[in-house]
Amino acid sequence: MTSTLKVGLIQFTATPSIERNIALTEALIREAAAAGAELVTLPEVSNLMQRRRSLAREVVSLEEHDSALLAWRDLAAELDIWLHVGSMVVRLPDDERFANRGLLIDADGALRARYDKIHMFDVDLEGGESYRESSGFRSGDRAVLVDTPWGGYGMTICYDLRFPYLYRMLAQAGARILSVPSAFTRQTGEAHWHTLLRARAIETGCFVLAPAQTGDHEDGRKTYGHSLVVAPWGEILADGGEAPGVVLADLDLQQVDSARSKVPSLSHDRPITPP
Repeated sequence: MTSTLKVGLIQFTATPSIERNIALTEALIREAAAAGAELVTLPEVSNLMQRRRSLAREVVSLEEHDSALLAWRDLAAELDIWLHVGSMVVRLPDDERFANRGLLIDADGALRARYDKIHMFDVDLEGGESYRESSGFRSGDRAVLVDTPWGGYGMTICYDLRFPYLYRMLAQAGARILSVPSAFTRQTGEAHWHTLLRARAIETGCFVLAPAQTGDHEDGRKTYGHSLVVAPWGEILADGGEAPGVVLADLDLQQVDSARSKVPSLSHDRPITPP
């Protein structure tokens, strides 16, 4: 297992055009690889940002036919990098709803893992901002941990961040890096983003990678940006701010063992009687 890793987080403003999103992400992925990133991560819904389900259905494909995924697999192989497609909107063969699916691609362009978002963003925020993700997406029901050259890699997506048990489960199963690709709303991001991500890192003794959508999207959504890399002791190693671009960080994975040896809370679970 390699003890060091250079990561590149992609922060951009996805559009309702899959072709434009391919072009936008390709340029940034190439920039990250040129800077030495061995693992590049994309944010949530990188192939399509479209809140209107009827319009999304006109362009979304089954996973095996998705033009963005095909392009990203070719690019990973060309650049000799691991590429985490944080999530993409995927048509399902047996459901009118979509999957919000993350996929991990290795340096040969092969698919190593897929993860369907478990927790659906069904909320009513102040100012009339409302989301019902479950009306258009089918939730997943399986945690996903992937063996990589850098150790266990736990895959989650956005709203999952608010459910600490998932991250504890992944860490106890062997995760050393946790990924939280997101399209956090500006309102919730300003209030909670940095705090929640630092908490997940501290609780698990893992590195946390959180590539994020940013800016004002054509479908009316406003996302927070601030792609973060957080160390196992809770330090923020990189913050992408609000502008599109590449966020780079060097990880010393020995810090995982160091943090866990100081506070070995992952091994201190106790049986509890519910109230």
